[in-house]
Amino acid sequence: MIADFEHALAARCKVDHAVVVANGSVALDLAVLALGIGPGDEVITTPLTFVATANAVLRAGAIPVFADVGEDRCLDPESVARAVTPRTKAVITVDYSGLPSDVAALKAALPRPLPVIADSAHSLGASLNGRPVGSLADITTLSFHPVKQITTGEGGACLAADAGIADRIRKLRNHGMTSTADERTGALWKYDVTMLGNNHRLTALQAALGIAQLRRLDSVVAERSELADRYDAILIDIPGIGLPPRPPGRRSAWHLYAIEIDPAGYGCDRDEVIDALRAEGIEATLHYPAVHLLALYRERGGVPGIAPRAERLSEQLITLPLYPAMTVTDQDDVVLALQRIHVWATAGAVRS
Repeated sequence: MIADFEHALAARCKVDHAVVVANGSVALDLAVLALGIGPGDEVITTPLTFVATANAVLRAGAIPVFADVGEDRCLDPESVARAVTPRTKAVITVDYSGLPSDVAALKAALPRPLPVIADSAHSLGASLNGRPVGSLADITTLSFHPVKQITTGEGGACLAADAGIADRIRKLRNHGMTSTADERTGALWKYDVTMLGNNHRLTALQAALGIAQLRRLDSVVAERSELADRYDAILIDIPGIGLPPRPPGRRSAWHLYAIEIDPAGYGCDRDEVIDALRAEGIEATLHYPAVHLLALYRERGGVPGIAPRAERLSEQLITLPLYPAMTVTDQDDVVLALQRIHVWATAGAVRS
């Protein structure tokens, strides 16, 4: 079942190799290690992400270097180019909210060739100029957590065109062994251990679920896209709300629908809006606080001003509910609440 799931993923993403693993964080760890990244090396990444992206670099003993994001909320190529030093070994971009990063633009901006890992935990099913996520970067990592487009309960994958990279990831997934348990049931009963690995395997039961889920991917992305389109249409007239970017040629998987709150136009700041929405029973949240300003990374030199656009977004973004069972009535409730909060906030501003 695991081999079948890997073949189906590779075919769906138009990439030569897929290696499924225990979760999305492990996929990032193995992608970093497969590139030979270790102590003293630098890896450029984005602060607008879940902390697992940068943690994978730290766990390898390397140094995360934070560049800024662009208007698309993905890594900005020019900011990445400025961050490259002689110690830089790779770039990890993040497909924020399901929008594919423009990997070709990133590579074109680099002062020298570097491998690019795409953290595509949000974007399975998305595409850039017709090319599916999974075929754009040197290594693509996926997550099959329950909130993602498809799920295996927990799980993840690494996708790669290079056979050598894929082979290293397979060995790292399985204690560094030169053969798998399935292979040892046949003629390959002997094995060697060529590197330090661990047990990062997915189970056959999870793989079976993944195969079934993958068949639904297109319909899931279509449903989420329809909800995102409707959000755009009914939010556009509320002052102070910035809609998610839609760069030409990029089809988002719409894992998240994140708006921006301009306090001057809306009437109050982002935190007040989230608190008010939650008081209305609407689970709005933030994706994400800027990673370089979290305590773990402040201790390692993170300071305000490193990534001004990402820092501004971390103060203004709100992720609105978007889920498979969401109805038009549910969506109308979210928008009505945002309208009511805006009226309340602006009325209070006038009184004061």
